[in-house]
Amino acid sequence: MATAKSSVKNLDVTILDRQYRVACPDDERESLMASVAFLDQKMREIKGAGKIAGADRIAVMAALNIAHELLSSRTGAGFDLAEYKRRMSSINSLVDDALATQEKLF
Repeated sequence: MATAKSSVKNLDVTILDRQYRVACPDDERESLMASVAFLDQKMREIKGAGKIAGADRIAVMAALNIAHELLSSRTGAGFDLAEYKRRMSSINSLVDDALATQEKLF
């Protein structure tokens, strides 16, 4: 089944009181706005700590914090989605094999 391409629109977003225009497909608007809110929150937390000045430095620190959280969630310090998918696939294979064996009995 083919999916229709969503149109791309320019959106104005505000991060740390600065306006940015970004291109975004219609069907990803909600996700983008959630990302904007998340980034804005992270940057405000860093700015609020008062140890770092300048939007560029705050943005880099926010990016490092977010990257660290992402990598930690992938590597055992948090939830490893790739490993979860591998295990679920393995379990599905075992179930399929067991059901195939049972079907032969009937």
